[in-house]
Amino acid sequence: MISTKRITFSYGKSMMFAFPDIVCNEGETLLVTGNSGVGKTTLLHLLGGLLRPESGEIVIDNTVINSFSERKLDHFRGQNIGLVLQQSHFIEAFTVLENVALASWLATGKQKMEKAKQLLEHLDLGNHLHKLPSQLSVGQQQRVSIARALINEPKLLLADEPTSSLDDENAFKVADLLEQLAKEFKTALVIVTHDSRLKERFSNQISLS
Repeated sequence: MISTKRITFSYGKSMMFAFPDIVCNEGETLLVTGNSGVGKTTLLHLLGGLLRPESGEIVIDNTVINSFSERKLDHFRGQNIGLVLQQSHFIEAFTVLENVALASWLATGKQKMEKAKQLLEHLDLGNHLHKLPSQLSVGQQQRVSIARALINEPKLLLADEPTSSLDDENAFKVADLLEQLAKEFKTALVIVTHDSRLKERFSNQISLS
């Protein structure tokens, strides 16, 4: 699970954010919405340990992560936080299977090929294991990103605008899939988006302003 208390962050003196406290337990989904410029991506980067808050605390699985050294934070992130970005960043020369397995090697030093294969098959990508990412549709690439984010069985799954580039049908498919996987893997899921289509899809949500 994840919880925050009174976290703040600023980019110099021109842009300062004070975020509402959030709680998201394992298997639950929290939707964070708001217009551009209100700090949605900044909040996601804080929750993922990519930025450090100026004050307050971020607790993941009963661990206060903002007190970690950079090295310890990198290690914790690799093993406990999965990230699904708006744009999928793959190593284009690697196959779909190799891209997913790489995430396990970076976090643990071991390539979990069999687990990567099982995840991809679970996401209906079993016929695409040995294709290059560029040979997949946008929706398929998004599912590869989800598999990559789940390979290390994270305590927290963060999704940054996961549906903004998808049509209505695929947007709701991805939303349903993320929620289903959060329950199945018992991970807390936080979706950060300005996609108004999702506001009626999730009851647990906060809006930044």
